Amino acid sequence: MLKRLLTHKLRFIFVLLFVVSFVLIRIYEDSLFYDPFLNYFKSDFNDLPLPVYDSVRLFISLLFRYGLNTALSLGLIFSLFKDVGIVKFAAILYAFFFVALLFSFYTTIYFYAEHNNLLLFYVRRFLIQPLFILLFIPAFYYQKLQK
Repeated sequence: MLKRLLTHKLRFIFVLLFVVSFVLIRIYEDSLFYDPFLNYFKSDFNDLPLPVYDSVRLFISLLFRYGLNTALSLGLIFSLFKDVGIVKFAAILYAFFFVALLFSFYTTIYFYAEHNNLLLFYVRRFLIQPLFILLFIPAFYYQKLQK
């Protein structure tokens, strides 16, 4: 009984650690990542032209941030479910969504520029925020209940 209680305490500590890590990334995003769109989307962006940005530097920053969020998300999923198969499946989904979202992000920037700022806002939001974890945890929990 004591061993089981300790296991759940450790699981809770790990889950809390991953959630705090997500919060810290959000708090220090200005200093950790290159993203000229941070301040742009905080303002009234519908009337403003797109900010000047370095495409390669922005790509590396998006890759780093998405990778960091993905690693924390996969750690959180493993802490909650203790199932390597679910973690592998989630990793494949994260990789697929990264490619699709990055393609959509740069396509929107290059072809639609200022005409579709709201689409750019939401695609970028999925790239920089760990929103998929909010979808994956209930889905994997439901799948576990069905087994």
